[in-house]
Amino acid sequence: MKERIVSGMRSTGKLHLGHYLGVIQNWVKLQNEYDSYFFVADWHALTTKYDKTENLRQDVKDVVIDWLACGINPEISTIYVQSLVPETAELNIYLSMVTPQNWVERDPTLKDMAKILRTKEGANSEVSYGLMGYPVLMSSDIMLFNASAVPVGIDQVAHIEITRDIARRFNNIYKTQFFNEPKPLLNNCSLICGLDGNKMGKSFKNDIKISDSEEETAKKVMTAITDRSRMRKDDPGHPDECEVAFKYWKIFADESTVQNVRCECEKGLRGCADCKKQLGALINEKFAPIREKRKYYESNPAEVEKIIKEGSEKACIQAQKNLKQIKEIIGMY
Repeated sequence: MKERIVSGMRSTGKLHLGHYLGVIQNWVKLQNEYDSYFFVADWHALTTKYDKTENLRQDVKDVVIDWLACGINPEISTIYVQSLVPETAELNIYLSMVTPQNWVERDPTLKDMAKILRTKEGANSEVSYGLMGYPVLMSSDIMLFNASAVPVGIDQVAHIEITRDIARRFNNIYKTQFFNEPKPLLNNCSLICGLDGNKMGKSFKNDIKISDSEEETAKKVMTAITDRSRMRKDDPGHPDECEVAFKYWKIFADESTVQNVRCECEKGLRGCADCKKQLGALINEKFAPIREKRKYYESNPAEVEKIIKEGSEKACIQAQKNLKQIKEIIGMY
């Protein structure tokens, strides 16, 4: 039998190129090698946006549509919505009983989320009980399906470590070997910065979305920061000091093209504006098939709903089976 992996994304709506490069393209590859469970984390979204739920359902569907367009196959992967598998919440209760408070408080991702929340909402904004419990709920997502591995980026490894700690503690307390200690499955994918050189993010308004039109993509790429020291078109450029555009070339182009861009830039034969026009065309070419497939799912919402419903029902069956064993181990009715 294949080993099982579990991974998810918060329901933030339409996804951007960072999601694709850092996560989705790796999932597409791994789904052929593992028994794969991919979920939209709508409960996790409430930890920081509990008062902004007017678009929550559409955000969930947009995430799933982007996954499907990029190649996540519901015939071989289980696609589900977190809140449609209530067994996750019950396991969260049991795991919260055995998890020391200081384990949660020292989680670096939780600290980062609290910092972002206070930056957006003000220094006196309250960290909710739900946000404090984020690491345990995330562990419940993974442990409910007893995953052996979790595909993540390097910045998420701490999350997997607390899950391993909780699994080990549960096994020790209840004298069992039921839970695997899931290992992080690093994606080794290229990371892409935002158009302003910072981390790409929807809230930073520096992203290129998977669903953007060719015109929108071309316009956004033209705003990408280049070599700040270059004043005129024919000035010799410094590709390694180009803050965004050349980094994108290295991600999306083959090696010979990258070297040609570097050479022309260094000799002053390639102006930044022309360079970014070509770059925008390259990105549009790469994502054209994905965007065409996305249009199909946008036009067939009933099919998307069916995939969510069937995937969530399938996830529930496995979750109920595992939760029954977990409750027997604890001694619950």
